Amino acid sequence: MNKFRRRVLKNLGLATISGSFLQSFSALAQSNIAGAATIKIAMIEGLSGAFANTGEAVFRNLVWACERVNARGGVKIAGSAKRLEIERYDSKGQIEEALSTLRAAIDDGVQIVAQGNSSAIAAALIDAINKHNEREPGKRVLFLNYSAVDPILTNEKCSPWHFRFDAHADMRMAALMEVLKDDRGVKSAYLIGQDYSFGQAVLREARRQLGAQRSDISIVGDELHPLGRIKDFAPYAAKIKASGAQALITGNFGNDLTLLVKACKEAGYEGKFYTFYGNALGAPGAIGEAGVGKVIAVADWLPNVPTKESEAFYQSFKQRFPKPADDYVHMRMQLMIEALALSLEASQKTDVLDVAALGSALSGANVSFAGQKGSMRALDHQFQQPLVVGLMDKMGTPGVKFDVEGTGFGFRVVKVIDAARAQMPTSCKMARV
Repeated sequence: MNKFRRRVLKNLGLATISGSFLQSFSALAQSNIAGAATIKIAMIEGLSGAFANTGEAVFRNLVWACERVNARGGVKIAGSAKRLEIERYDSKGQIEEALSTLRAAIDDGVQIVAQGNSSAIAAALIDAINKHNEREPGKRVLFLNYSAVDPILTNEKCSPWHFRFDAHADMRMAALMEVLKDDRGVKSAYLIGQDYSFGQAVLREARRQLGAQRSDISIVGDELHPLGRIKDFAPYAAKIKASGAQALITGNFGNDLTLLVKACKEAGYEGKFYTFYGNALGAPGAIGEAGVGKVIAVADWLPNVPTKESEAFYQSFKQRFPKPADDYVHMRMQLMIEALALSLEASQKTDVLDVAALGSALSGANVSFAGQKGSMRALDHQFQQPLVVGLMDKMGTPGVKFDVEGTGFGFRVVKVIDAARAQMPTSCKMARV
């Protein structure tokens, strides 16, 4: 561990972990550093309401990542070990509730906040944290974002206190276009998304990139629907089918995606689905056999990435959470916690968490875990990492060793976009601290 720590301090967070994640971490983590001081992370997320399943899924990922850090002895600072601990704060998926829980977390003494399942909430948290940190420099807060992907968050609204570990929507769309541009059978597309900042950004970028790379594709539908409020997507599915669209492009997530693809299946829609999140949380099960060869999803990582390190990582997650319904694992959330732990060690502050020092370490962090590498771009605090695009197929076919959520269907990797190619320019003009 000492050698590992020296490498961390030298490289501001370059670490390679192998083997240790093959264990079940809970008991080991408690025994290794029982009674140690804790560094609390406030997860502000919708844990009730329309997208409660997405919040719970994130919670499992973050808890598991912290268990892994704690199992290897915790975060080593000034000769002592500190445990990482996730505290749950239910935003109910609402902006005002999220701001209220942020205040509660700060009152509880938490200085690290994590959130991601809404770009609108993320934008509000950035504004609130900026103001709080200016008013109370002795109680500064850092914001770790694992999923809120509106590009504006690391462009016009970039902040020295905000760090995004997911690829933003334009980066994800560009990765999807790497596949769609060669899919010459598609001549028409229907664009549909959730009516808020993220959904609007996805459709805007879809129109731009289609125009630039596939101007021969006709856009036969282009609409937004209320976020988390549609219970029956049958009317939308009927319009999609009637349009004759050969592909549907959407950034929908959670129940808004599951219900949409289920309605399309029931309506007899036979086109392809180009999605941001079609590989998880009920979507593969909702469409079933009809999705084979037709559902495409972009991600930072997929279970069927063909490496031994990736397979070991995924197998360890399945050991920790064996229920098929809990099969939701994202590499970026693991990299986020790894980067946090490494940066805490690099900053080497003792009693009071120095958020400015931690932010400085995170700004230059490089992390490598389970074969996946990424780096935080200091210019805008946008994490740079490879992206993959997967195509839904039956488990057991070449390239599909693992299925999703016990459905018998998984995603075969059909395109890998390296970090250098996935990156995009930024308009960020960040005020430094």
